[in-house]
Amino acid sequence: MNVRRSAAVLAAVAVIGAAAPATAAPSPSPSQAFPSALYGDKDPKYDGVWRQSLALLAQDTVGVKPAAKSVEWLVRQQCADGGFTAYRPDPTTACDARTMLDTNATSAAVQALAALGGHDDVTAKAVGWLKSVQNGDGGWGYSAGGASDTNSTSVVIGALTAVGEKPDQVEKGGKSPYDALLKLALPCGGDGDGAFAFQPDKKGKLTANADATAAGVLGALGKGMVVKPGEKSDAACAQPRTPEQAAANGAAYLTSALGKDDDHLMSALAGAEPQPDYGNTADAVVALAARGDTGQAEKSLRWLEENAATWAAQNGPAAYAQLVFAAHATGTDPRDFGGADLVKQLNATGPAPQAAERTNAADDKGEKDSDSVFGVWWYVGVCLVAGIGIGFLFTGRRKQQL
Repeated sequence: MNVRRSAAVLAAVAVIGAAAPATAAPSPSPSQAFPSALYGDKDPKYDGVWRQSLALLAQDTVGVKPAAKSVEWLVRQQCADGGFTAYRPDPTTACDARTMLDTNATSAAVQALAALGGHDDVTAKAVGWLKSVQNGDGGWGYSAGGASDTNSTSVVIGALTAVGEKPDQVEKGGKSPYDALLKLALPCGGDGDGAFAFQPDKKGKLTANADATAAGVLGALGKGMVVKPGEKSDAACAQPRTPEQAAANGAAYLTSALGKDDDHLMSALAGAEPQPDYGNTADAVVALAARGDTGQAEKSLRWLEENAATWAAQNGPAAYAQLVFAAHATGTDPRDFGGADLVKQLNATGPAPQAAERTNAADDKGEKDSDSVFGVWWYVGVCLVAGIGIGFLFTGRRKQQL
């Protein structure tokens, strides 16, 4: 899931140079009105589909039936070829060659719509587009043709799993998404000991990245943004020759990284003052819980309960959704999250749900937990606004988010 975007931010900055404003993303004019069906009140230019998808998925996870118009808004954001971009102000205008389709937004929408049910035609087209832009190494970048990165590849794996696909059988040139992830996993010993890198640098060197590692652990496990506590397998760090071993290595790295700073991760954005990274900490909780490393996951969740309220209020629906996913992953009640009701707070950022509760919908859908973890351009704008990214699950959702 925050997905799930520090490296993505840096990658985006490298592409657009220093042209991006240093203080904030574009803000709407006083007369500009955003769609009433949209969650959040900030400019959706960079993250409209992403935050809507996370909000709807989080509601479904806790048994809340989203507003019909909010679901319909997300469906109408899809382009004719199946892909999604960060935001289409006018969905009646057809997408064209200038529309920057986004693997992260597309994968998040697939996970949300697959969980909600009744949108098989939409998710099938979206997955078809994702398969059509798979790279020769088996992975995906943020945009079609972009170099594969851990975050994007992992959030696509979550989408594939959500619709019943087997990621190891989705191949390009004989390479699956797991092959791509294994190439991005660092060996044991030395710097980065078992972590995942976001991407290799220009010289092919891999550098440990906590955000990418949270995404990579979920991807290697074949999971999406919504998980339940898994069964831990005791495994010492070893050469990451299988997805399971890479996930074990990555989880050990996250446990170590979280333990160094009082059970939370710190922001790694270049030029920023060191400060807690709430979104990536939430992503790490989900990743650790998915592999059964519940001890550290629960400690970090307690830290989020005590410290994340202001961050979530500032960042809105995607942030609340990330905390819901973290709570759900550890068996914690999101309606009593350090004394706060995350569900009520999330619902307040958009249209009122159709129904306040459904009978444990998350459990009624069987494989729902295998869904799920962070776009570059969106990420740049969002991080400039929020300071600290929401986590992984964006490849990029990756140091991303809002």
